[in-house]
Amino acid sequence: MTRPLTGKTALVTGAAKRIGRAIALSLAESGANIAITYLCSQSEAESTIRDLAAHDVDALAVRCDLHDPQSIDETVAAVVEEFGRLDILVNNAGVFESAALEEISVERWDAMFATNARAPFLMARAAYPHLRAVGGRIINIGSLGGSHPWATHGHYCTSKAALHMLSQTMAKAWAPHISVNCVAPGMIVQGEINEAYEHFIHKTPMQRNGTAADVAAAALFFATAPTFITGQLLTVDGGLGL
Repeated sequence: MTRPLTGKTALVTGAAKRIGRAIALSLAESGANIAITYLCSQSEAESTIRDLAAHDVDALAVRCDLHDPQSIDETVAAVVEEFGRLDILVNNAGVFESAALEEISVERWDAMFATNARAPFLMARAAYPHLRAVGGRIINIGSLGGSHPWATHGHYCTSKAALHMLSQTMAKAWAPHISVNCVAPGMIVQGEINEAYEHFIHKTPMQRNGTAADVAAAALFFATAPTFITGQLLTVDGGLGL
């Protein structure tokens, strides 16, 4: 089996479970040493670390408060100290909630942006010198909602639109040393499919909802593709947004 990321180190935020976990495992399968961040999901993070190590790579879990710039800086420093380098940053951590637009408080709006837009910027800024030194990559996890407005998710959609633009800005500002791309998942389902998800299946040309593995495959593509591919937004939605 070819392992194109052997000898490289990837940092995946919010990777104790769900999509982040799938991305971390995919990168580990390709040979990368992995650092993951978590905030409250310590037991899940420990389980993920065990599964990562099964791929014969080194793995590290770091508790990180993505609302705290100092915590972010310390996390990146800990990863570089542990592995000696940082090649790939995956800004996966995010929050999702619905609310009537007129009912969104300033606190909820700011909290959404702090996690979905500000934290990826702060993490990328902290990682920048290390990524620049090795010709690294940044992969941001956006959302179909960042390109298509959802009436009951105004703060979420706007925060993801900001992340999409941040990705393009980073790609332009940090070329030719760092490639930056963004993956925009559509309806991703884990566990049982309820009536609401069935509705989206009927609206999706591929006639199914997406999985964490679908998103992980897109992230792996950007982690291994030629660095000439930069500033791109790859929508993983089965055609839902068409």
